[in-house]
Amino acid sequence: MLKGKKIVLGITGSIAAYKACYLIRNFIKRGAEVQVVITPAGKEFITPVTLSALTHKPVVSEFFSQRDGSWHSHVDLGLWADAMVVAPCTASSMAKMANGVADNMLITTYLSMKAPVFIAPAMDLDMYKHPSTQHNMQLLKSYGNHIIEPQSGFLASGLEGKGRMEEPDAIADAIDRFFDEQEGRSSATSLQGKHILVTAGPTYERIDPVRFIGNFSSGKMGFALAEECLKRGAQVTLVTGPVSLECSQGIKRIDVESCDQMYKAVTEAFDGQDAAILSAAVADFRPEHVADHKVKREGDGMAIRLKPTQDIAAELGRRKKEGQRLVAFALETDHEEDNARGKLKRKNADFIVLNSTRVKGTTFGTDDNQIMIINAQGAKKFDKKPKAEVAKDIINELENIL
Repeated sequence: MLKGKKIVLGITGSIAAYKACYLIRNFIKRGAEVQVVITPAGKEFITPVTLSALTHKPVVSEFFSQRDGSWHSHVDLGLWADAMVVAPCTASSMAKMANGVADNMLITTYLSMKAPVFIAPAMDLDMYKHPSTQHNMQLLKSYGNHIIEPQSGFLASGLEGKGRMEEPDAIADAIDRFFDEQEGRSSATSLQGKHILVTAGPTYERIDPVRFIGNFSSGKMGFALAEECLKRGAQVTLVTGPVSLECSQGIKRIDVESCDQMYKAVTEAFDGQDAAILSAAVADFRPEHVADHKVKREGDGMAIRLKPTQDIAAELGRRKKEGQRLVAFALETDHEEDNARGKLKRKNADFIVLNSTRVKGTTFGTDDNQIMIINAQGAKKFDKKPKAEVAKDIINELENIL
């Protein structure tokens, strides 16, 4: 948890500088206070006005203010911060940091920093692979800095995406984990030896080769759950529908498209799991007939006959053995608690995570959620919070019954 933490965010001259906006928003959502320090080259990619609007603080770039000549103290920033994050960090800035070339405000702030420093490299693959870059990276590690590199993803050439800046969510997660461990809140072994299956995202049910029936799920809740299980030491299998998200390397990821594909992947994996968390928004119906060619627009309308898809939650509830746990989700628009309690019984789940489309700024496509956890004994209501924090509440509940 980053509540009350003070973070200096260093931004250098990389095309990935735009991602700093998402990183700032992520830090602030988790309760942190952010001060941006940007290099002159960084301002060529993103304006200080944009960054200041997000942090509600003037952006520091030069040693002296152009307005009144007042001095920006890099020493004060080094004492103020609980952490410094340089993201994106170019090969040039990395070289200056490694060798003490203090020719701009960001580098002098880094050299004065008393708090832990996290560096997210951002450059093309050839620059990243160059021996000088690798040497500088090793130097920075030897100084006690933390290098945050992408855990997954591929370049167009098919080479592993090293050098590409890690995604903002993953960077924020890394900082979050660091403070949890430093402050004795680490639960890194609480699920050690456990096998957890998580489903995430939507399913797409094809109408023809170019059209489908789907929903607005982004997969963010399911991915947050998978990451939280991994943090606690579990072996995680993530079965996900079509989403644009990435997950940590330690997660076994299975990508699917349709309900039938998800059903097959989940039922094949379930026997070896201690628990399954079914957060995917699986389609309840699919077209009875799928055209093998693009259906042309003809006449005044088109009728599509639908048939039910496989009920994944019900099947796992039927297969569940002694000691296995099943967590299902219910997204409702009305009579929320009654519908969720009915689903709890029908699916033979251990508890239901209920959320509602009537709570604005939650559910599909958002970074926040507000849930109620319902089991046979009763219900617990939770406040609206970031999905990474909601995931902690859900996994805490699961740990209580594993």
